[in-house]
Amino acid sequence: MPRFIDSLTGSTWFGYVARTVLTSMFWMSGLAKLINFDAGVAEMAHFGLEPAPFFNAAVALTQLFGSAFIIANRLTWLGAGMLAVFTALTIPIAHAFWTMEEPFRTLEFYVVAEHVTVIGALMVVAWKSSHPEPVAAAA
Repeated sequence: MPRFIDSLTGSTWFGYVARTVLTSMFWMSGLAKLINFDAGVAEMAHFGLEPAPFFNAAVALTQLFGSAFIIANRLTWLGAGMLAVFTALTIPIAHAFWTMEEPFRTLEFYVVAEHVTVIGALMVVAWKSSHPEPVAAAA
């Protein structure tokens, strides 16, 4: 890897930016669910999650705490696990493409594929936080 790229990706600030971007869909959703609590409750009710206010708060807190653990690079494995399990659970609850007719079946399948990719990225974050690269000795 070119030295500049290695220096860039190895910097502390790059790690914070990368972890913030990776978790952005979660912390933005969590904030939205708290800022517009009624809309979040309506979303939970739409998917049959009752009591909807409890589920809205639980989802928002899961998204915010999971993101915070990853961004802070503390208990990263826990944050990644929280968000990965949450994302996996949304598939049968909100993205059951196998129950839909075309063209919605295919469109929703792509959403599920994206969810699986995000779960994979969260797995990489958990793995990488547990197995950091050794620091190379200066030449």
